[in-house]
Amino acid sequence: MAIGATMYVFTVELADADRNLYQTLEIRAAQHPSEAPDYFLTRVLAYCLEYQEGIGFSKGLADRDEPTLFVRDLTGALTLWVEIGTPSAERVHQASKAAPRVAIYCHKDAQLLASKLRDAGIYRAESIELYEIDRAALAQLVKRLERRMALSLTVSERHIYCSIGTDSFDFQLEKLPLTPA
Repeated sequence: MAIGATMYVFTVELADADRNLYQTLEIRAAQHPSEAPDYFLTRVLAYCLEYQEGIGFSKGLADRDEPTLFVRDLTGALTLWVEIGTPSAERVHQASKAAPRVAIYCHKDAQLLASKLRDAGIYRAESIELYEIDRAALAQLVKRLERRMALSLTVSERHIYCSIGTDSFDFQLEKLPLTPA
């Protein structure tokens, strides 16, 4: 019998001063058995950082035609394609053709990913947003991962302040260019 996904419920007090967005989010996210906790939490963080009407998680990790996270407008048109981790150049190229805005949240070596993607001839590479999630901050989140979590996220000038219970930490969300300097 196959192992099923593990469901998590996150209650997030989001205060994003960069976007003038203040919202309490109730996020239900399934962690696939093969999904590493740092990848999973990067997915949840990206959801919070990109939160807007029409945002959603894909149906599964293995679907090649669907983004990891997406935003659709009221007509159903795809307006944002979000990738997590280290997507292939082909996948990023596909994303840039499918959606007007593409963002990548990398929880591994974002410099290496940026270097690989710069040389790949990706459509509209200059408009793709690549963000590096701080590994030390992510490790702190992984240590606190529970099936039901309440946390506070404050964003100011792409600096992230996170509080879980009495613990708090912060990190800068680094944006890396995909075009040569």
